[in-house]
Amino acid sequence: MALAFDPDTISFYDREAAPYANSSQRSTHIDAFIAAVGTGAKILELGCGAGHDAEALIAAGIDVTATDASSKLAAIASARIGRPVRAMRFDEITDVDVFDGVWANACLLHVPVGSLAGVLASVHASLRSGGVFYASFKAGDGEGRDRLGRYYNFPRRTGPVAIRGAVQ
Repeated sequence: MALAFDPDTISFYDREAAPYANSSQRSTHIDAFIAAVGTGAKILELGCGAGHDAEALIAAGIDVTATDASSKLAAIASARIGRPVRAMRFDEITDVDVFDGVWANACLLHVPVGSLAGVLASVHASLRSGGVFYASFKAGDGEGRDRLGRYYNFPRRTGPVAIRGAVQ
């Protein structure tokens, strides 16, 4: 069974947490997601990084469970949002029928190809009926590493870049 995470990528983010946090920013797509889920929604954020998006979700009155596989980034995000952030890998999603939405901005692109279907099934299981799921990926061909050594699954761009809508 393939791992649902890449240890070298997690190590990179642990090692480079402070510079990465200083260079990251809020997603340009977060406002559309907030509008789709609505105030008071219960959201699982995967790969929260420095916590910029979690901060925006909280400010909008959304109940966020923020997570990141990097314990160092989880600590930085926790300090930013003033609440605990779970240091959790994608293969550790165990919630079932709990969330109104899942926000996975630029993080599932680090899941090894052989494990992506299983991770997406866990994400789907965590959503309540009618839940909203957002994920973003980098288009490419196959899988590989960037110049910093981070793993990417690089799906081909054959359809929509982002899939919006309800999960039934």
